[in-house]
Amino acid sequence: MELKEIYNFTIYEEKETPVETVSKDAEGNEVKVTKKEKVKTPVKVILKKPSRRQIEEADLEYSVEMSRCVKKGILTKAMLVKKYSDTGGLMSETEAKGLYQMYQRLMELQREYTENETVNKGEANRQKKTEELTFEMAKVRDQIVKTEMAYQSLFDHTADMKAQNRLLLWYIINLTFIQREDEDKPSPYFKGEDFEDKLEDYYVKEESEELQYFEIARKISRIAAFWFYNQGATTQDYEALMEDKSEEAEAVETPEVAVEAEAEAEKSPVKKKTKKAS
Repeated sequence: MELKEIYNFTIYEEKETPVETVSKDAEGNEVKVTKKEKVKTPVKVILKKPSRRQIEEADLEYSVEMSRCVKKGILTKAMLVKKYSDTGGLMSETEAKGLYQMYQRLMELQREYTENETVNKGEANRQKKTEELTFEMAKVRDQIVKTEMAYQSLFDHTADMKAQNRLLLWYIINLTFIQREDEDKPSPYFKGEDFEDKLEDYYVKEESEELQYFEIARKISRIAAFWFYNQGATTQDYEALMEDKSEEAEAVETPEVAVEAEAEAEKSPVKKKTKKAS
């Protein structure tokens, strides 16, 4: 089955390749010499388009992480906003209540979206409803982002943010594929039978300090975050995103894998981790 792509890009790795040269000795005889030289070979890096099953699995991972954070006493964004709307604080009462209502609306739309994806209403009707809900969710998210930007530090450590980081990490680990020029088809970049195995491989790569890994991680995580917030984006949109960030990338000596997507979904997210998450 052909791999459906969200976007792909090419990096280059050094590879030792036998190179044969021909020269002549003092008597005019041809002498063949073979030696290994380092040459740069292309590697295609792909962010795969998730299947419906993968989207459901990712949503489950988000819910599990959200629940785990709440059990540990970490407030959700809605809980935090409700607290400020009741007691006052950094946000005005009007802003807090408005933001809380937007969160409630987004939750309703997400519930409708899930029901629409799982209930068989006929492909044409389902697709139309999906497009309507996706557009409406995008509008609400945009309103939320604009309000939150002024109070960004307030929401950095909420259960929502931690669950979102986990969700984006799930997508990055499960949807990243690579294909070298001598390979017939792409293969998963993170190795393992399931998410936990792939997560362990991710941690190994994080600690390896290989420059190729950090180049792949920085770019693929930016693409994943952009896709997460802009699922209707075109190839031209992704190319513009990568071009806009090229100079910034060159200035970063030790980039981190990204999962903390900023409002415009252009910030590299995943912070380094030194041990496996519980």
